[in-house]
Amino acid sequence: MSLALLERPAGPLTPLERLELLCDSGSLELIRTDVLSDAMGEKAQPGDGVLAGAGLVDGRPVFCYSQDPRYAGGSLGEQHAGTIVRVLELAERARAPVVGFVSSGGARMQEGIAALSGYGRIFHRTVALSGRVPQISIITGLSAGGGAYSPALTDWVVMTEDASMFLTGPGVVREVLGEDVTPAQLGGTRVHQRNGVCHFVSADEEDAADLARGLIGYLPSRRGERPPAQPSAPPPGRDPGSVVPREARRVYDVREVVRAVVDRGELLEISAGWARNLVTGLARLEGRTVGVIANQPRYLGGVLDAASSQKGAQFVAKCNSFGIPLLVLVDTPGYMPGTRQEEAGVIRFGATLVRAFAEATVPRVTVILRKAFGGAYITMNSKDLGADFVFAWPEAEIGVMGARPAVGIIHRRHLAACADPESERQRLAEHYASAQLRPEVAARSGHVDELIAPWQTRSRVAWALRSLEPV
Repeated sequence: MSLALLERPAGPLTPLERLELLCDSGSLELIRTDVLSDAMGEKAQPGDGVLAGAGLVDGRPVFCYSQDPRYAGGSLGEQHAGTIVRVLELAERARAPVVGFVSSGGARMQEGIAALSGYGRIFHRTVALSGRVPQISIITGLSAGGGAYSPALTDWVVMTEDASMFLTGPGVVREVLGEDVTPAQLGGTRVHQRNGVCHFVSADEEDAADLARGLIGYLPSRRGERPPAQPSAPPPGRDPGSVVPREARRVYDVREVVRAVVDRGELLEISAGWARNLVTGLARLEGRTVGVIANQPRYLGGVLDAASSQKGAQFVAKCNSFGIPLLVLVDTPGYMPGTRQEEAGVIRFGATLVRAFAEATVPRVTVILRKAFGGAYITMNSKDLGADFVFAWPEAEIGVMGARPAVGIIHRRHLAACADPESERQRLAEHYASAQLRPEVAARSGHVDELIAPWQTRSRVAWALRSLEPV
């Protein structure tokens, strides 16, 4: 943070201060500053409540804008929309990322359809840029109506802890439904980090700008370009196998496995509060960006369900758009059964994750850590779904389902007639596991490429991804 910002009075940052925090020192150049506002008392503040600029983040070009809620509540009028559209047009021309600091009361009622038309133009340009350059929205205050839709169309949404966003505000909710809610209850970070609208939560605007800079560092400036490489750095000296209990039902935090494999043990987790039974995030392996997607046994035993399938599909598609290779860590008992999941559309959302993996053209490497059963085994980037390499740890189990439930179905009548059904079930389960679930079985049939010791995971995955890099 600059000395000027440290010495400034406490309170919300100005639009100029936000953009200066985002960009490398001295690199920010303002756009459309010929429209000035004497009322705001700031030469750099356009009269319609939004400041736009271009600068550098770690030496790489970026375009940016920041809305000002002090001017007409941050509401969007025709001229305000024109400034944002201009930023998006320039970003498309330069093929550079876009970062927007958003705090808006929605369309300006005094301008009527002209304001609504402005949002339409922003939506159109945002969607046209989707998957072509990274787009990041930082919600710094209250954002309503189009001010909520617009960020949701971008690739990543960051919210400060005191921010909120919603389509219809508390006043409308109270008038129409009779519900008395606060902005935070209606659309605060506690709401949106759990429903997937918000990908990151930051303590304040400074932290949000710093997070955006870090996120850009993992990403290419445009589709078709490689993300910037960093010097390779080893993870903390821990065997990833020491994290995973041998007992199939014991929980653990799969993020500790990730940290034992990737550079410096650093993982930028994305959507950490949504569908916590699946971990998604960005890391580096030998200096190169990788997208990590992993079942999380710490929550719901690592099962897949409707929400985690949707989360995974969005992440895989995003990585594929920007050419980021995928590392998939598997430890799942299958899909969550029950009426709630069927009503939630688990078939539809499960199919979106299957489709995302099947359509992905980036290098994809899977490591089966402990178990992979049923449809979830297929869905989590199996060899037959198109994975480039599939590795398995020696104690992993792979099959339709676990041994005990399997023999309970296969030998139902035999067990019912036994004098000691529990002892017989255990004997049959051990035989079934040895004959059907051992990773050697999958390796012999070609569904697993190689059995690796846990401590070999980093080196084998790194080799696999290097071998798949285009010349």
